Amino acid sequence: MSATAKKNTIKIQQYKSSIGYKKNQREILRGLGIRRMNQVVERENTPAVMGMINKIPHLVRIVEEEEK
Repeated sequence: MSATAKKNTIKIQQYKSSIGYKKNQREILRGLGIRRMNQVVERENTPAVMGMINKIPHLVRIVEEEEK
């Protein structure tokens, strides 16, 4: 994967359960492709994906990659 391709993707991790939150927030998690706790998915960094993340910041976090 090239450096420019890495810049266009972000890694998202669910760190808190969606139990007890509204149905639309659980649907946003499914829309991002997250199915279970601590799962990390890689998505394109688009305004649509960032909007989804901004709707549920209390459930997900953006994972930083370690440079080697």
